[in-house]
Amino acid sequence: MKDHSILQKNWKDVPIVALDLETSGQYPINDDICELAAAKYVNGQVVEKYQQLVKPREKMSDFIIGIHGITNEMVKDAPVIGDVISDFAKFVENSVVVAHHSPFDLGFLAYDFEKAGLTLSRYPVLCSSLLSRATITGTENHKLQTLVKHLNLEGGQAHRAYDDAYACLQLLLHCLEKIKAETVQDIVRAQGHEMWWEDFSLCYMKMKNSIWKNVLTALEENRDLEMIYMGGSQKGKKRTLRPLSVVRNPKGDFLVAFDGEDKPKRFYFNKITEAEVLFFSPS
Repeated sequence: MKDHSILQKNWKDVPIVALDLETSGQYPINDDICELAAAKYVNGQVVEKYQQLVKPREKMSDFIIGIHGITNEMVKDAPVIGDVISDFAKFVENSVVVAHHSPFDLGFLAYDFEKAGLTLSRYPVLCSSLLSRATITGTENHKLQTLVKHLNLEGGQAHRAYDDAYACLQLLLHCLEKIKAETVQDIVRAQGHEMWWEDFSLCYMKMKNSIWKNVLTALEENRDLEMIYMGGSQKGKKRTLRPLSVVRNPKGDFLVAFDGEDKPKRFYFNKITEAEVLFFSPS
């Protein structure tokens, strides 16, 4: 449930949690969180910090380790996500969260919250990447580390969760000063559209829509999917896919799946007209 009353409050009166995740890959469901961290900002200062390494289900590849520097040895004795997600949920409770490219982080978090039977926050989600694009010019891109250097922020170690979370918080505060935001609604308007935790729920979509239900069943049970997609070179024809993940995104939710090729493709849900789980491999 969305609490729209929070939008009218002065943002300085609302706890803000800047968060960041490091993961074992780019897709929720198939990949896992390997580190989560956050900084809670209240009354003009950071009042609480959270940082936790997490052991993913599978060993991480050298490519992924090269991105964030978290090795399999570092997480060998770390707790699994199910053992820590409740504590993290308490940390972000009754706060407005912000992340850099927040749909990525919320995709993982919403899935793990719901998997643990936790209720999603009723508050909106902010995205420092969208806010930076609306307020900052003269930079080659809007990646977090580019902006840290451009604005001379305290960046710490790039791609480690707490340092990135704290950098995200500094970036948010810079953007809020630029847009002269007073209410939470002012921030939401500046970033271009509303985002809420509920918008990243998979349980809701599974109950609401039979196509979503079948896609998620195929993912959870590691099954192939027979689908009709009204796009691409096989428009309107049945095709057999190996689903990899689903991504909820303000610009359009999509399925990530292998379609007989080495690289996965995106299939937008608004173009999927049929989807059936294959409980037996096609002959």
